[in-house]
Amino acid sequence: MSILFLVIIGAAAGFIATRLMGIEAGIIPTISIGICGALLGGLVLRFLLVLTGAAAGLVGAVLGAILLLALWRWGTRR
Repeated sequence: MSILFLVIIGAAAGFIATRLMGIEAGIIPTISIGICGALLGGLVLRFLLVLTGAAAGLVGAVLGAILLLALWRWGTRR
């Protein structure tokens, strides 16, 4: 899975993750979190699984974005 593919999936994953976490964020933070989450999740899944390509990338992107959003929420509460 290429980095460009993870960036594209990350934009969608950021939107999905913010909605799942109930966080209202602007477009730029949503896309940024999604892209970072996609890169993180995609790389982790690459090491753990060899699945069906796009499905694994989307799942990893959403999970990575949710993890980053949870950390962001935890950091902003302080």
